[in-house]
Amino acid sequence: MTDQLLAPGAPRDALPAVLPQALPEAAEGADTAPAGKHDAEVDRLFSAGGPLAPSVGSFSPRRSQTEMAKSIAQAIADQSTLIAEAGTGTGKTFAYLVPALLWGGKTIISTGTKNLQDQLFLRDIPTVRAALKAPVSVALLKGRSNYVCHYHLERTLQNGRMTSREDVGNLREISRFIKMTTSGDKAELAKVPENALIWNLVTSTRDTCMGAECQYYQDCFVMKARREAQQADVVVVNHHLFFADVALKDTGVAELLPSANTIIFDEAHQLPDTATLFFGQTVSTSQILELCRDVLAEGLAHARGGPDWAKVVTVVEKAARDLRLTFPQDIMRLSLAQIMPSSEFFPALNTLKEKLAEMIDVLEDQAARAETIEQVRVRAVELAAALDAWKQDGKGKVVEGDQAVLWVEAFSSSLQLHKTPLSIAPIFNNQREGTPRSWIFTSATLAVKNDFKHFSNQMGLTGEPAKTWPSPFNYEQQGLLYVPNGLPEPNSFGYTDAVIDSALPVIEAAGGRTFFLCTTIRAVKQVSERLRDEFAKRGLDFPLFVQGERGRTELLDSFRNAGNGVLVGSQSFWEGVDVRGDALSLVIIDKLPFAPPDDPVLAARIDVMEKQGLNGFMHHTLPEAIINLKQGAGRLIRDETDRGVLMICDPRLISKSYGKRVWQSLPSFKRTRLQEDVIAFFKPLQEPQD
Repeated sequence: MTDQLLAPGAPRDALPAVLPQALPEAAEGADTAPAGKHDAEVDRLFSAGGPLAPSVGSFSPRRSQTEMAKSIAQAIADQSTLIAEAGTGTGKTFAYLVPALLWGGKTIISTGTKNLQDQLFLRDIPTVRAALKAPVSVALLKGRSNYVCHYHLERTLQNGRMTSREDVGNLREISRFIKMTTSGDKAELAKVPENALIWNLVTSTRDTCMGAECQYYQDCFVMKARREAQQADVVVVNHHLFFADVALKDTGVAELLPSANTIIFDEAHQLPDTATLFFGQTVSTSQILELCRDVLAEGLAHARGGPDWAKVVTVVEKAARDLRLTFPQDIMRLSLAQIMPSSEFFPALNTLKEKLAEMIDVLEDQAARAETIEQVRVRAVELAAALDAWKQDGKGKVVEGDQAVLWVEAFSSSLQLHKTPLSIAPIFNNQREGTPRSWIFTSATLAVKNDFKHFSNQMGLTGEPAKTWPSPFNYEQQGLLYVPNGLPEPNSFGYTDAVIDSALPVIEAAGGRTFFLCTTIRAVKQVSERLRDEFAKRGLDFPLFVQGERGRTELLDSFRNAGNGVLVGSQSFWEGVDVRGDALSLVIIDKLPFAPPDDPVLAARIDVMEKQGLNGFMHHTLPEAIINLKQGAGRLIRDETDRGVLMICDPRLISKSYGKRVWQSLPSFKRTRLQEDVIAFFKPLQEPQD
């Protein structure tokens, strides 16, 4: 799960040497300094001519960045919590890295995605560390599935379960790779795509890892990575890894937490959703079918003279498939309350529990024959425990607890049963208790009109200090917020076509260079098909890039290189995307990003709020949508020289009483409802340059 900073793939010439010890000040843990002790050093580093000033653009010295760094340094010194919102362009990464590397002691930095992890590890941390001449060691901690497993690779080579020539070729490359690599990190093997199916057969999961019983335990890349992270001063993880560990104790973070003086969450606005995912519980028919396949394989390999293994697993497989068939083939979500009492779901669930229990009895009898049979027995017991969360009352109806919502999600060939906490605040608070340390939560989007209550309440941080540092960009001069006149209500028939009609003249005026951000995948499909036709009809030579047609990174690279492209995407392009310069001059948002009203978890949370006398829409749904919208809007102005138009097509921004709260939370663009103002804004782009 880790790479040392000078691991294969790191740009060695750009990095100072890794020394084993931390700075003297950090050696005994985080610095417990009096207020303001570090201010002079922060001023020196970020001031004009300071070692970090050239790295943060022409805004040096950046007042917001300097003030933010001082506040974080103080929170680290006090071992306290700080919620820190920093507008786009503030330079928040350097603002938290400087105090973390100088005074943070053992520090865990958690980011939103693996891409951001890599950026921090390979670019940002080396830059800051070189400027500070700070002898701190750094590790990149990844999830178990990122590392080749010796045991599963050997097993796959022996079993020959390959179904395609491509798989065979990829397996050959991985076999060569494992003999040369020191880390086992699949990111180093560019010849095999990251999403190639073969990786599932040559990496371990929590369920399939043999642990200390494995013959390759001493050479295990996961264990080696965890040891390196133990010794490092700064460890870079991502939110999924952090919360998977808190919930499952399986990522190596649990071993790091006791010694960590400072925890920093970047892109902290993602934490409520990520934590909800991991503090909940999910069991799926796919997991049960996968377990059955492994039970059959291990039974035939190690206990052939025992029971009829095919018969043992067939009844469980049938029960799992029958459970899926209790719902229509459509992809859908239903809360427990929405499932009819007469539904076949309830008896089918009971049957699955019974058949799984019978298989567990067989596995208990045979477990002594092989460690791998014991392993599948443990997996079966865990799945049975997850199913047991769906308990029934005397009338055969599943009972829902006060603290969690039970809901099902049907896919084409599987069914997932979810138990999701209504609030993660008490669970997360429980994790933060104990060892005193500093907790820093930072993002460009944590507040709604400078109010942090929504985020604080979700994370259990009520009463903790929260600060905002404004963006250094001149939004009034650099951008324009355009809400078109005359569009129908978003639930009207033909709304998306009306949005496209309104957008086409603006896209043409911008010369392409557009992100068209949609709130649903269905809208992405409709918008892209129509734009393709319209561009052809009008003779507009704008390359069209559509989410799903290629990988996200490839789409973004092609969009940047085209210079006049139009990219149509949904949620994955609303955040974590940085396109600077003229390649992106127009961001169109089809409608306000409210969560779907049929979302079972949202419905349950709102129900609880309303029983407490709160307005669920104003206290939850609206703040969530505003934070999402701020992320989408943040794609537009990424640099001091960027200019652009943010076109929000949803008339509710004007017609509803809450609309003002929405646009007041956005950057302070000039505002217009007139298309001619937008055309005039883009005029300089169309004029020939000298």
